Amino acid sequence: MRQLNFLLIFSFGLATVMFTLENTTATTVHFLPGVSSTLPLAALLLVAGGIGATAAWIFAVWNGVVKKVETLQEQGEREADQVRIRELENDLQRYRATVDAQLGLLPAAGQSSAAESGIEAG
Repeated sequence: MRQLNFLLIFSFGLATVMFTLENTTATTVHFLPGVSSTLPLAALLLVAGGIGATAAWIFAVWNGVVKKVETLQEQGEREADQVRIRELENDLQRYRATVDAQLGLLPAAGQSSAAESGIEAG
C-alpha cells in the first residue's frame, strides 16, 4: 500500500512540475472589487490547490475530533448501562432470595396431603 501511495504522490508531483513549467503566463485575479493581483497561472493554481488541501486537512481533523467526542459519549453511555445492569442483577438476586424464603414458609404439598388424610382417617 505504501508503494501505491508513493506512486500516486510522485506522479501528482511530477504532473504539477510539468504543468508549472508549461504555464508561466501572467494572469490577473480579482479577489474583491478594487483588489486584484497578477500571478503566473501555475502559481495561482498551486496557491488554490494549497488552500484546497489545507481546507481538506482541516475538515479531516474536525471529523476526527467529532468521532472522538462521539466515542467518548458512547463509552460513558456503555458504562452507565453496565451500572444499570449490575443494579438490576442485584435486584433480581434479592427478589429470588425473597421468593425462596417465602416458598420455604409454605407447607409442602406432600405434607399437607398427608395431614389432611390423617385427619379424615381419625
